[in-house]
Amino acid sequence: MEVATLGGGCFWCLDAVFRRLKGVSQVESGYSGGHDPNPNYDKVCMGRTGHAEVVRIEFDPAQITYRELLGVFFAVHDPTTLNRQGNDVGTQYRSAIYTHSAAQLTEAQAFVAELERQQVFPNPVVTEVKPLENYFPAEDYHQDYFSNNPNQPYCAYVVAPKVSKASSLFGTLQRR
Repeated sequence: MEVATLGGGCFWCLDAVFRRLKGVSQVESGYSGGHDPNPNYDKVCMGRTGHAEVVRIEFDPAQITYRELLGVFFAVHDPTTLNRQGNDVGTQYRSAIYTHSAAQLTEAQAFVAELERQQVFPNPVVTEVKPLENYFPAEDYHQDYFSNNPNQPYCAYVVAPKVSKASSLFGTLQRR
């Protein structure tokens, strides 16, 4: 098993998308990239900790590759808006890839360079790519939030469309 840590706005969205992929054994919402040794949702949302909302993904590279995870990641969020995803604004919503090895760092940097070279997005990619410095699990109620709260307005209007988009674009990567 390998681990990937990705931030692309609200962690509820990424959590819901990655839980549905084959080869993914666990997804955990959390906080990374900040300076506070004891972050919590309230402090992170207030912008006091420097952390990004992220998901920690455990995956089997024999079933889904790191590159495939990156493809899904870049398809379901906007990596060209600095510290923002839609109406979610603040450094906690930044686009970020926190790598767990030199190989992941190289692959993530090459992936971003390829996106830029192919001009996949109309604006430059601002995704932060750097080695993981810290990670803290989010509170229990954030875990698998979408499945536990499908009728909550944010889930219905923001998370569900991202889940649908990932399903339609990456059907072969979905669990059967």
